[in-house]
Amino acid sequence: MLHEQFESSAGMLSKLLLIIWLGVLFVPGAHAVPSYSRQTGLPCASCHYAPPELNAFGRQFKLEGYTFTTKPEVSDEGKDHNSVLHLLEAFPLSAIFDTSFTATKSPQPGTQNGNFQFPQAASLFLAGAWTNHVGSFVQVTYDSQADHFTWDNTDIRYANHGGKLFGKPFTYGITLNNNPTVEDLWNSTPAWGFPSIGSSSAPGFSAAALINGTLAQDVAGVGGYSMWNDHLYLAGTIYRSEHIGGAQPNSGAGFGFNIRGVAPYWRVAWQTSSKNNSLEVGSYGMHVKSTPNAITGIMDSYTDWAADFQYDRTIPQFKNDVLSVRGSYIRENSSLLATFAAGGAAQTAHHLNTAQANVEYHLGTKLSSTAGFFDVTGTADPLLFALAPVSGSFNGSPQSSGYVLNASWWPAQNLDLAVQYTGYLRFNGAQMNYDGAGRNASSNNTVYLLARFVF
Repeated sequence: MLHEQFESSAGMLSKLLLIIWLGVLFVPGAHAVPSYSRQTGLPCASCHYAPPELNAFGRQFKLEGYTFTTKPEVSDEGKDHNSVLHLLEAFPLSAIFDTSFTATKSPQPGTQNGNFQFPQAASLFLAGAWTNHVGSFVQVTYDSQADHFTWDNTDIRYANHGGKLFGKPFTYGITLNNNPTVEDLWNSTPAWGFPSIGSSSAPGFSAAALINGTLAQDVAGVGGYSMWNDHLYLAGTIYRSEHIGGAQPNSGAGFGFNIRGVAPYWRVAWQTSSKNNSLEVGSYGMHVKSTPNAITGIMDSYTDWAADFQYDRTIPQFKNDVLSVRGSYIRENSSLLATFAAGGAAQTAHHLNTAQANVEYHLGTKLSSTAGFFDVTGTADPLLFALAPVSGSFNGSPQSSGYVLNASWWPAQNLDLAVQYTGYLRFNGAQMNYDGAGRNASSNNTVYLLARFVF
């Protein structure tokens, strides 16, 4: 039986959902970082099916370093000993403001349900061309729970395009970034994959591969990338730990991952397209050696291998609506010698498998609906996945699985109204009483409402 508090929240929530769904049904969109629109003179929908999903033009814009522009610049071609100058007249600044409502099927013990956040988060972006070859996507975000701004996803790149290699078009560049896969062009890899929104107050399952967001904003990397003949994409980046808020130089204290040497990330993808179809298949991965809470001593070792695909179909018979299908599989093999020696794991050899897929239908640029599925399995370990109310595992298993349903409505291309439901079939190893304190996987089923303003 549900708690009375949840029933009250659910009643209020059902009314809010009805209002949103009536709007969705009768007003059949996309937002992006508006500074790019101000730079290019193009609407957000020119680059996005629905943000953050990039279409072919959006991928090309990112590949070429965010530098394409049609707007006035302060320029000087430079001669002899003088440098060139290409500087946007408009400063490339944008902002996002998120407000949200979250309700779980059962409250977390000792807390109220029906969580309203105003704001949930607010972000500032320095996003656009810096020179004719250098551009950026730089994000800082205010977190209402931490009550401070912090550095978020960042990708600064140099790009050179228009050249030839073996008689075919060739583009290459350099990237500086702080999140493995944030530099990727497709939405089948973790940084920009589905779901792109989510609650900051609902419980989340414990196990995640390093490349699947675990190192996001905790590393700094420099790498290179190239696209040959509009088909073959190759990229590689090396990362070091960069703990935001940590001491410099890095002592490693208080941080679970401290990269020893460098951690290489690699990416290969093949894309092909026709008038109404676009397909990408690829692979990516990362190797990390790390010492928890230190920079010397015994090391843990992680190797992540992944495969991904993305298929987009434009449907001329339905006014060019778009059907998108995406998926990825990540296999992480780890040897946790340091964690085992410190008493944090019952054995050294572990593996983790993560499978994710989603199908999305874009009704023009005003409405999108998405259904996604996820499944995480791996080595059981009662110390690594320890017993704890709500967040822990009674049997030490990392297994979690479930689905995510999302409907997003853009009454304007810079305003997103979304409803998302996350349902769990398993959570931290079990369906029933997964934490040993009587909580079931379905207790964490979550309804999430979001209003996002982009300007």
